[in-house]
Amino acid sequence: MTRQERLQIIKEIEEERGSKIISYIAGDRRGLETRIASDIFPLFFKHLSQIGHQDSIDLFLYSTGGITIAGYGLVNLIREFCDKLTVFVPFKAYSCATLIALGANEIIMTKMGQLGPIDPSVNHPLSPTVPIPGQPGAVMNVPINVEDVVGYMDLGKTQADFKNEDSRVKAFEQLSSRVNPIVLGAVYRAREQIAFLAKTLLSYHMSDEDKIDFIVNTLTKERFSHDYLIGRKEAKDVFKLNVIDVSESLDKNTVKLYDKYNELLSLDTPYSPEVFLRTVETQTGNFNRGIIESIDLTHVYRTTKEVRRMQINQPGIPMPVVAFQERVLSDGWLIDNTI
Repeated sequence: MTRQERLQIIKEIEEERGSKIISYIAGDRRGLETRIASDIFPLFFKHLSQIGHQDSIDLFLYSTGGITIAGYGLVNLIREFCDKLTVFVPFKAYSCATLIALGANEIIMTKMGQLGPIDPSVNHPLSPTVPIPGQPGAVMNVPINVEDVVGYMDLGKTQADFKNEDSRVKAFEQLSSRVNPIVLGAVYRAREQIAFLAKTLLSYHMSDEDKIDFIVNTLTKERFSHDYLIGRKEAKDVFKLNVIDVSESLDKNTVKLYDKYNELLSLDTPYSPEVFLRTVETQTGNFNRGIIESIDLTHVYRTTKEVRRMQINQPGIPMPVVAFQERVLSDGWLIDNTI
């Protein structure tokens, strides 16, 4: 698999569509996950500047989510360079990626294409903490899902008879004792912000206020779980998003291009230090974790790290156990037109 093979597919799609394509794959390989974040803006600006202003730009998108304001900003940046934006969803486009899709004039989804709810999670320095497995004494902050907080209060109203003022106050006090009130404030603001961002993006290409409100309310409040998956048919028939039908050749090329990126980033192969090392004790490797690509330019998010197999003694265990030490040597976006 080479860059030239991917570019050939991109050229075929561009010729059929009469547009220019930028691919953005925020990889979710288990153990090497990436997220949509604001560090992509300068990179997208370089791609867009090389492409120049176009009537139509297609964003080939794969991601399980990220920072919502970054997704909103990405749509605004791309729209500075085009009159019409289309988002291709070959497979996963969850959370923040779904938000990006809302900013598109039209959406192209394969049969396995998936969108999801856009209720955000808040990761705050004052969030609750849990121990980090394998690192005694170390803890990490737990993201707080916005709708989980709302669901707790709704549960009280409907199932626990929190119908009078005193019971509601007690329920909120109990929640505040577990989750810092400042974090709860951030959760509330995040909920209001995501609705505002979604409405703004939809208004770029949609004028029906009732339809906009229906889409936003359903995506932010009415699908119960952040893990809910929205397939092509539901996105088109229930949400009334502008999911368009395409030719068989375009559909096949969309899947083919995704397969090339899947192969490059090993998206469906969980990372394992033991598998990486195999029979050696120490090895340094490059791990490609994300890509932004257009006809003339490829940026890859690459982590280079040294992995070492070790024998460690643990209290209460008579025999040493195998452990792995990983040292990151470099990490970030770089230009690589050779992959």
